[in-house]
Amino acid sequence: MKKPLIGITTSMTSSDGRIARQTLGHACVAAIERAGGCPLLMPMVRGRSALNPLVEALDGLMITGGPGVVDGLEGELPEDLPQVQPDRARSDLWAYEGAAARDLPILGVCYGMQFINARHGGTIYGDVQVQKGVGPHSAKRNQGCPVRHGVVVTPGTVLGGLVAAGGSPVEANSSHIQAVARAGDGLAVNAVSEDGLIEGVERDNGRIMGVQWHPENMPGTVWDRIFENLIEQAARRV
Repeated sequence: MKKPLIGITTSMTSSDGRIARQTLGHACVAAIERAGGCPLLMPMVRGRSALNPLVEALDGLMITGGPGVVDGLEGELPEDLPQVQPDRARSDLWAYEGAAARDLPILGVCYGMQFINARHGGTIYGDVQVQKGVGPHSAKRNQGCPVRHGVVVTPGTVLGGLVAAGGSPVEANSSHIQAVARAGDGLAVNAVSEDGLIEGVERDNGRIMGVQWHPENMPGTVWDRIFENLIEQAARRV
């Protein structure tokens, strides 16, 4: 049986200010493959016409973690969170719009969730630790130590059905400085952290889903179901 083709967005880094490199943690590729999909890294391009043929071939899309989101921003980005690069922001937008126009299943992780929320008119805290007075949700703000906390999944949502948590907190990793302030139009909140932050959104029966944590870095846990849901939805198009 043909495997669903899942586009995965990438980040952009520069070692000396001149040579830009597209990068992606291999955990994202491994998560899509493990769930039964065929992972395909998405290029950053200067023109939409260069990306359209690729988007037309996809069966699903994953928007990965990244720098600071500025669309729908409440407050300002802190010094330790750079703004997303124009090339990435533009290519992510074109990929998302193309996938949404084709009604493809879309998964957003961390930056990807915030990106989706902004597309639907939602708002994003620039620095949630300062603006909401919560503890650190990123190792960068926790003396380099990993941050983990409980996430309460909302019963009755698609995510709730996937993980069957029954309203009890489920451990998740945490690596974000921004956070969703207000969910966008048509997006249902499907998970909340124990200190009250929005940690997940969804719409269209789970065809569009975003989570604030990084499930790709927690293989072998209940969060694998997030990727399995993406592949199951994408497989219906194959």
